[in-house]
Amino acid sequence: MRVFLDFEKPIAELEAKIVELRQMSEPGGINIAEEVAKLEEKADRQLRLTYSKLSPWQKTQVARHTDRPKAKQYVETLITGFTPLAGDRAFAEDEAIIGGLGRFRGRAVMALGIEKGQDTESRIRHNFGSARPEGYRKARRLMELAGRFDLPILTFVDTSGAFPGIEAEERGQAEAIARSIEACLEAPVPLVATVIGEGGSGGAIALAAGDAVLMLEHAVYSVISPEGCASILWRDAAQAPAAAEALRLTAQDLRQFGLIDRIISEPLGGAHRDPAATI
Repeated sequence: MRVFLDFEKPIAELEAKIVELRQMSEPGGINIAEEVAKLEEKADRQLRLTYSKLSPWQKTQVARHTDRPKAKQYVETLITGFTPLAGDRAFAEDEAIIGGLGRFRGRAVMALGIEKGQDTESRIRHNFGSARPEGYRKARRLMELAGRFDLPILTFVDTSGAFPGIEAEERGQAEAIARSIEACLEAPVPLVATVIGEGGSGGAIALAAGDAVLMLEHAVYSVISPEGCASILWRDAAQAPAAAEALRLTAQDLRQFGLIDRIISEPLGGAHRDPAATI
């Protein structure tokens, strides 16, 4: 069942009518197929109109959509013969960050991604894409390994930010993120980073300080979430839409500022409507 965002309610109503009509047996004198075609055309127009003028806050909602393709889907589809590698060789394995070896268009590469998970079970397992220090230390280890074997690095970024728990701070979260950013910058091989959903704070930069940084059309990339910014500036998380506007976090804004290199178009209605085409 498709999940609709608040601003998509008019589209949801039209698509519900289309489904209802298709389920009806054709009564005499009414051409169901013709009515469905008219509604589909109207729904398509409404979808195009809505997505042609999304606000930064609406883009943030699209970037967080639960059906949006996640890092694991990109890796499994684009990277052939993918062999996952685990652990930071110091403390533990962190499943919020996935990584391993494979081939992209026949070329051996190292692929890394921040994985949010697709359902309740996998979201809990991947800690909703919020990595702990061992996750960033694993990322650093794999980037250094790629450098030793002359393997280009591809990263897929989708996180609201690094895990902020006390245990993460005790294990050196800030240092781990800084070292991961350092590994990105010092890698002796090309590193291409793609923000596929949320690019949140240092937790995203840790895998996105690349030679080329790409963003999907409706992805966002910011030093802080709109809710976090609103809580600091206005002491009111309800001001998140205003914060999103001020943060200039959309792909279009960041391309204009020269902070990213390329915007990747999404299917009409966002990546969540057609994950396969997006990937």
